[in-house]
Amino acid sequence: QVQLVESGGGLVQAGGSLRLSCAASGRGFSSYDMGWFRQAPGKEREFVAAITWNGGGAYYADSVKGRFTISRDNAKNTMYLQMSSLKPEDTAVYYCAVQGRSGRYNNLRAYNNWGQGTQVTVSS
Repeated sequence: QVQLVESGGGLVQAGGSLRLSCAASGRGFSSYDMGWFRQAPGKEREFVAAITWNGGGAYYADSVKGRFTISRDNAKNTMYLQMSSLKPEDTAVYYCAVQGRSGRYNNLRAYNNWGQGTQVTVSS
């Protein structure tokens, strides 16, 4: 079982950047595909980005493509989300998750292990 802790959120002005980290403890981090999701107030949790177990494949929601970059360092048991050109509509709680079930990378139900989330607020 992998435990996940997100960090790096905060308040930033539109056009700014943040880097989120997802630190994993426990066994097997390097075996799993991983993802980032976000949830804004009053909205459903939505897919942001995903990365394969070895970092060889990365996938993005259309809304963040070209602005966000997902990466991982298996030696450090950590996944990252570099966010640039941030917009007010990026404001949300960001969650990292382990894809422990079968399914498409952007399907929330394919993820069975979640962190507690980190708040990102983008001011206009």
